[in-house]
Amino acid sequence: MRIEWQIAFWLMMALLASFGVYLFANVLAPFIAALILGYILDPVVERLQRLGLSRTVAALVILALFLMALLVVVIGIAPILGRQIVGFAESLPYYVAKLQAVVAEETGILLQQYGGEWLGKLGLDSIASADGIQKSLGNFIGQGVQWLGDFLKSLWSGGQALVGVVTLVVITPVVTFYLLLSWPDMVSVIRSLIPPRHRATLSELSAEIDRALSGFLRGQSLVCLFLGLWYGGGLTMIGLNFGFLIGLSGGLLSFIPYVGSMTALVFAAVVAVVQGWPHLGLLGLAMAVVVSGQFLEGNILSPKLVGGSVGLHPVWLIFALLAFASLFGFAGMILAVPLAAAAGVLIRFAARRYKQSALFHGIGRDVA
Repeated sequence: MRIEWQIAFWLMMALLASFGVYLFANVLAPFIAALILGYILDPVVERLQRLGLSRTVAALVILALFLMALLVVVIGIAPILGRQIVGFAESLPYYVAKLQAVVAEETGILLQQYGGEWLGKLGLDSIASADGIQKSLGNFIGQGVQWLGDFLKSLWSGGQALVGVVTLVVITPVVTFYLLLSWPDMVSVIRSLIPPRHRATLSELSAEIDRALSGFLRGQSLVCLFLGLWYGGGLTMIGLNFGFLIGLSGGLLSFIPYVGSMTALVFAAVVAVVQGWPHLGLLGLAMAVVVSGQFLEGNILSPKLVGGSVGLHPVWLIFALLAFASLFGFAGMILAVPLAAAAGVLIRFAARRYKQSALFHGIGRDVA
């Protein structure tokens, strides 16, 4: 088969797969989540098998542990999070208005003290007043809140028809159990479909994709769990309002490098300033909790658990998450990281082949 036909065939397969995900996005999320969990947990099942358990018993053990962890979350954590989410949603307008007033007042004082004469000459003294600054901040914050609301609304509209959180939680462990039972057979079937002439190349690519995915998904999951507990526990211990919600959210978002820590930093700073004003002691404590967590994550946890061979740049991850969320809703967000890792490996492979080709070195020239 000519190379043009092969490229056209695989492009058509990719388009059909994308159309299928788009068409069934409302019901795919539990199955995609189960597939990712099966991939993460398959090494655990294999280790239990080496200890003498059958694959069925090993999968049942993992399912039982998952259900126990879920029960702990539902009984112990969900009520706390529910109260804090409701309270934070009710208090958010007050926090925004209070922070806006504080920033406008302090900025106006600083500008009048250190730049009032120049602002008067330029005719900007009215803009630099507390009322002018507050109006400008109000417009800026209003646009930001509207953008965030539209983004969250688009995610919700993509995931609302889905199945709901309850259905996701119920279906995912059951599908994961059956996937763990048949995982070796699935891998064998997929390998048998690869043409013999391409098996060596595809085996190399699949091994590289596996290293990227396993390093990120398994390692970053542990990092997210630690950071969620560190931020949530630390911010709660210093007495920050909604500290557990802010910390846990920051930890969960840490699967995108730096985004989770920045989220925890910004929201903790806003709440700490408003809650402790005019004193800044609470702000200092909140910053210490977040910065220490970021230090541990960057210098100890990520190097040991994730490693340096993942090859997933933060900008690439953010783009993939936004793009897939926009196209496929919540199911797209679940797919984004695995597909971004695979795409990164394929792009690097294509770049290596291009640099070895006659097109790169010049037609008719010998490759050095």
